Amino acid sequence: MGRTVRLTATVTADDGGMYCARCVQVEVACEGHTVDEALDRLRQALEHYFKRRAMPHPHLHPPIVVPIEVRLPD
Repeated sequence: MGRTVRLTATVTADDGGMYCARCVQVEVACEGHTVDEALDRLRQALEHYFKRRAMPHPHLHPPIVVPIEVRLPD
């Protein structure tokens, strides 16, 4: 059995009632009908992802996740 690492995920809801879970450290995302389902699918996808790819260099500090406002054209 392998080691366990802690990654950061964000979860957003769409208008259709689905949730999208995304990993901050690598470009992997999954959807689910609930937050838990989206996170479970993301966990499985990441485990599969790291079977084929190396873990990125560990960061000394966790990522900072913040909202950002942007102006959209009219």
